[in-house]
Amino acid sequence: MIRSDLESALARDDSPSAQSARLALRAGADFELLSEGRQGASAQQLWDIWAFRHQTMLETGVSPRPGLAEAVGKLQAAGTSLVQLATITSPQRRFVVFLAEDLTRCIACMG
Repeated sequence: MIRSDLESALARDDSPSAQSARLALRAGADFELLSEGRQGASAQQLWDIWAFRHQTMLETGVSPRPGLAEAVGKLQAAGTSLVQLATITSPQRRFVVFLAEDLTRCIACMG
């Protein structure tokens, strides 16, 4: 995946986290497609993981990552669709990006 493709996928998501991630990417943040060369996980599997983490944070008084609650909802809505994961890392923030299997759109973003 090249930088401009990731920017384009993020541009299709109007959430604050996705737009912040896109701006960080444009400013030169590092990025990595974590599942490159592998089949992605289902959105349902990722929802199970992140919904549990979100609930645990709320129960223990830990502040969730920006965009986590919205990402959990979007992963649930994506159902059994395959999802690819990417990260964007800037000096200020780290984003987790959930991409459609074909990498053309952002399903959810947090960070």
